[in-house]
Amino acid sequence: MTDLRELIDRSELAELVARHSLWIDELRYDESDQLFTGDVVVKSLRGEATGIEALVQLARKGHDTYVRTLHNKSNLVIEIDGDTATVRANDLAVLVRHDMTEEIAAAIHYYRARRTPDGWRFDRLEVAPQSLTAPLERAI
Repeated sequence: MTDLRELIDRSELAELVARHSLWIDELRYDESDQLFTGDVVVKSLRGEATGIEALVQLARKGHDTYVRTLHNKSNLVIEIDGDTATVRANDLAVLVRHDMTEEIAAAIHYYRARRTPDGWRFDRLEVAPQSLTAPLERAI
């Protein structure tokens, strides 16, 4: 039987994943400490980063070439072990290059989180790319 604490933890972790999409889409880099630990380690196709400042630089490196993005996370699989957790999420993103083209990217995000005095925070993220389209002509 699942206890109330586990249900709350699962809800908080799912919310953290959703806020990660907003963080990148709305350039909420000033909220980084609400999502990540200060010693976060991130690995992606664009490189590796340790710490929040390096993470923000890595995110900007990958997304500043787009005028806007829309990330959608789904199929969350959450495993909790005391004060640590892992979350696997599929990520589909629309990356708007300019008003005439966009690209569609798919990746799997592997998060590791730990409970801190301020709540759950990600201390590790590995982004495993699955596909990326060539620029597509926009209909709207």
